[in-house]
Amino acid sequence: MTVGEILRNRKTTGFSIEVLPPAKGSSIQKIYNSIDMLKEFNPLFINITTHHSEPVYENSSDGLLKKVFVRKRPGTVAVAAALQKRYGIPTVPHIICNGFTKSETEYVLIDLNILGVHDLFVLRGDMDKEILVPQNECHLHASDLIGQINDLNDGRFLEGTLNDPLETRFSFGVAGYPEKHAEAPNIDSDIRYLKQKVDLGAEYIITQLFYDNQKFFDFVSRCRAAGINVPIIPGLKPLTKKRQLSILPRVFNCNIPEDFVKAVDSCKDDEAVKQVGIEWLTQQCKELMAAGVPDLHFYTLMASDSVKAVAKNIF
Repeated sequence: MTVGEILRNRKTTGFSIEVLPPAKGSSIQKIYNSIDMLKEFNPLFINITTHHSEPVYENSSDGLLKKVFVRKRPGTVAVAAALQKRYGIPTVPHIICNGFTKSETEYVLIDLNILGVHDLFVLRGDMDKEILVPQNECHLHASDLIGQINDLNDGRFLEGTLNDPLETRFSFGVAGYPEKHAEAPNIDSDIRYLKQKVDLGAEYIITQLFYDNQKFFDFVSRCRAAGINVPIIPGLKPLTKKRQLSILPRVFNCNIPEDFVKAVDSCKDDEAVKQVGIEWLTQQCKELMAAGVPDLHFYTLMASDSVKAVAKNIF
């Protein structure tokens, strides 16, 4: 079954996680350790993020700074295949627009198909950073990237239809933003573009993280009113450090409720913050489960032990 089919057939709320490929030169063992910590909760699927190259500046022999591009976290395809083989759990690599040419994307999809990885999560990717390839060589919107995936499923490659094309059966989910994408002019236009991606074949939606459940419930209501009927999965992340009060809203365009802010501000250290974060997310999850969401999707970066504590409280 595809991840979309798994989610549509859920009778109770499931559990899923997102992990990052190891940093360049690091072992995959850290990811194994994180999943081993959480596998008792029977993850429905595991998302793996994709990271494009980034510009960095190095000293050159003439004493000037030289700009070079470095991909700090390669390996999404390999990680997806390794995790699926090791755990027998569907793995869902992120496929993004920024930083990858259409040809590079085609080769990634061919490799994933050969490896038996057929679930994808399709994103535009961050565009606030420098675009690394000419605009005419990459996709600028997730809907365009979806078009390439659909074409490949139909046997159409970039150079046209081949005589004996390989058979692909990719399915995919897309992202949703309960508090509006940072670049969208308003929530209605944001949902209109989201519906376009669903109409193109997206089987489910995973949301950006949020700390106010009412934002999620309002988002789901707007989606249903717009004719979006696929499963909508809440994306969740435990707050673990006091400095995240200023970082998370800026990076993820999310509102943090005042009661939560006051509770975190009153903590003497980050260990106390971590416990407050676990308690807040536990209550969020209980309310979401009572509302019948098919899955709770946890962003585990630097927070696997907090995710485990929350999961123990609710499952």
